[in-house]
Amino acid sequence: MRRLIAQLARFGVVGAVGFVVDTTIFNILRATVLSPDEVHSGPFWAKVVSTVVAIFVNWMGNRYWTFRDQRRSVATREGVEFVIVSLGGMVISLGCLGLSHYVLGLTSALADNISGNVIGLVLGTAFRFWLYKVWVYHPERSGQGEPTEARTDTSAVPTAQ
Repeated sequence: MRRLIAQLARFGVVGAVGFVVDTTIFNILRATVLSPDEVHSGPFWAKVVSTVVAIFVNWMGNRYWTFRDQRRSVATREGVEFVIVSLGGMVISLGCLGLSHYVLGLTSALADNISGNVIGLVLGTAFRFWLYKVWVYHPERSGQGEPTEARTDTSAVPTAQ
């Protein structure tokens, strides 16, 4: 349980850094080159760009810190799987933003931030953590078998007499 709590804490820190990157880029783009006054679908594209950058930041943090004991030696497949899961989280966030901005007509910067960067983030984070844990960084897929703490328990291993 301690291992899971520590891993969740590291995931949260990495996610917080990714959140700052995502939100900062989103708001800069939304206020400038992708303003809804200039580009009708500007908030949508600003969110796509900001999320792609945050995905890279989060992959580095999760690969080298959160799931460092479970990462694979070959980063390519892990990276592709990480991106697939992250894109799923992005779809959740974009769905929340799209529903709020284009369906409900809540078009202020505050509404876009609440729908895309709060509601979408919470739902997307739960989705991503679960899939990172059970698929991308699952101990059996890293070639290590069980997590380190579980491997050191020798009480169930028969001994030779």
